[in-house]
Amino acid sequence: MRIEVHVHGIISLRSGTTQSHVENALRPWLEYIDEDSLTDAKSVHQDEPGISYDNRRRALEICWTGDVGRNFRRCVEESLQALSSFAEQTSVVEISYYHEDGQNEFGVVFVGPTPEAIHDAQRRRMLEDVSLLLSRHFGQEEIGEVVEVVNRLFARNWDVRSASGASVTTEVVLTPGTRKHLH
Repeated sequence: MRIEVHVHGIISLRSGTTQSHVENALRPWLEYIDEDSLTDAKSVHQDEPGISYDNRRRALEICWTGDVGRNFRRCVEESLQALSSFAEQTSVVEISYYHEDGQNEFGVVFVGPTPEAIHDAQRRRMLEDVSLLLSRHFGQEEIGEVVEVVNRLFARNWDVRSASGASVTTEVVLTPGTRKHLH
């Protein structure tokens, strides 16, 4: 069964990163879509740039849609995780899966230079999401109470992960949804 997937994000890369570095990191993804280089990694939608590396801006821009199978998730996660060693700062890459039966999944992968930076970006993203959701019904004081709890949970989670040696490289969080190609 084929699934349409859309991958979207901009990853800021550190100085000295070359297109060759990026292509090597993305090798599992490129091999999956049977392409040799970023230049060949075109989206099925003509109005999307695909996967492009801008050496001057030191940025990898991803706005790519393709038809994939079940193994794609592993390949794209492995590729994005490999980019972490070249990341200047933590970036979020959104991955949307559109199944034929109408069930859609939306997720994010955090790509960052260190586990600490990724964990902090995850925390900040959670705080933004929770605050926005709560603001529909509650004021700043109530939202502040929840923010304190979320911060404590993330601090405790970091302590547990650090003590156990568990990695915090990339993380995919999938949620059901019905949106399609909203940037």
